[in-house]
Formats: sequence, C-alpha cells, structure tokens
Amino acid sequence: MQVVSKSILNQVYKKRKPWSRKYDFGHLLVVGGSKLYSGSPAFNALAALRAGVDLVTIVAPEKAAYTIRSFKPDLIAFPIACEFFTKENLEEVLELTKNKSAVVIGGGMSRRQEVLDFILEFLKRVDLPMVIDADAIHALAIDKSVVKGKKVIITPHAYEFFVLSGRKVEDDIEKRVEDVSFLAKELKTTILLKGHVDVISDGIKTAINKTGSPYMTKGGLGDTLAGICGAYLARGLDPFTSACAAAFVNGKAGELAAKKFGESMLASDLIEEISLVISKSK
Repeated sequence: MQVVSKSILNQVYKKRKPWSRKYDFGHLLVVGGSKLYSGSPAFNALAALRAGVDLVTIVAPEKAAYTIRSFKPDLIAFPIACEFFTKENLEEVLELTKNKSAVVIGGGMSRRQEVLDFILEFLKRVDLPMVIDADAIHALAIDKSVVKGKKVIITPHAYEFFVLSGRKVEDDIEKRVEDVSFLAKELKTTILLKGHVDVISDGIKTAINKTGSPYMTKGGLGDTLAGICGAYLARGLDPFTSACAAAFVNGKAGELAAKKFGESMLASDLIEEISLVISKSK
C-alpha cells in the first residue's frame, strides 16, 4: 500500500508542446443538477477547469443550466427541457457524450426513482471513462454490474459506501483499506472512499491520501474532488492514478483554503487554491 505524495502530479502535469491545442487536454461532460440544485455540477466544472482540462460542458435541467451559465463565462451549460432527468431525456444526453473524453455524473440530481432509472440506463450505455458521485452512487447500488470492468472512479463518503456495499466502514484505516479493496476487486473498478484519510483502490493497487483538513466539511467539497477526478480522466490518465492525484490536490487545496478561512471556508475558496497546489508541485 502506498501513501500518495505530490510526486504523483509529475504523471499529470508534463511539459506542454509549444503547438498544444484545445482538446489536447480533454473535454469533460458533467451530467447533473435539477430544478432544486445547480451548485454541484458548477463546482464539478470549475474544479475540473482549474485542474487543467481544456473544456467542460455541463448538461442539466434547464432551470439549473440557466443558473450555472450566470456563475462564470467559462462555463458551458446545455439546458434540457425538464425539472429532473428522466429516461425521456436519455437520447438527448447521450448525444452530448459524442466527442467527449470523460464524464462526471451524479451531483445535485436528486434520488427520485425516475432520476435513478435515468442514471442507471446512462451508465449501462456509456463506455467513456466516468466519475460516479453523489446521487449516481445511489443509482449504481441498484445494479452494480453496469460498471464492472469499465474505466470508472466511484467517489463515496462513508454512508454512500454503505449504500453501495452494505458495509458500514469504521474509522480504522486498515479496515477501510480492506473494505475498499474488496469492493473494488469485486467491481473491477476504482473506488475513492473519502474521509480524514482517503482510501483509493482498483482491487489490485491500494493507496491512502493524507492531505486535507477538518474544516473540509462544507457542502461542495466532494463535488470539487469529483471534478478534479474527471479532469484527469479527460486528460487521459488511468482511473487509479486520476483518483490518487485528485485526492491529493483536493486535500492540499483544502488545507490552503482552511489556513485562510478556517470555519468560514467554502468550496469556492478551495477551487481558487488548486492552481497554487499545481504550481508548487513543479
């Protein structure tokens, strides 16, 4: 078992060729949001852009999409004519996966049955590298077989891990390593269990990440992690390396933001520190 260090970023950020062009470093699709929530997919996208992906397209129910567009001109938001995703929207969303290099799905979608049905069918039909987070984990729990062997990172916190596996994880790191490794091996995919110490496993290799801060309890900090994971998948890294590097960057950026803001720290504060983490790694 390895401990993730800043040296992993050497695998992510290599010297660019002078004639580098847009799309060389990925185009990420974020599927998320609902009439109730717009923040999660926006955090996914903003963190991914700061982590170095070239483009992010967010597909969201129209109310969320129009709100997201107003946050920053950097964000491309494609509106779907609905309040919550349903299977009726599936073909339109699948069309948007064309020419994308990775997907993040789950943030702010809700756990309504029709939404879970949409997510599960989407997961069945998409073969792009994917990050499965938040509400999408609840959908995956219905039929875990849809991701077996795919290039997927699943990013649960302790309760979501229980929903997915039926196992209540303890604070003991060795036990967490055992549980995560077992499920990752069963699903033949990569799992990043979030916590004071993150545990990452693809069923063969296992790592722990110790960056982070007790102040990282605010809403949105899991969304930033998922976005960074998506950025690295979109740039062409394998799921295990992507998950390890993202855990390190998200945690280290959280440490820097916590030093400045303490109890007042926000997810948007963490995003602003990502560039400093990256620059310090070089």
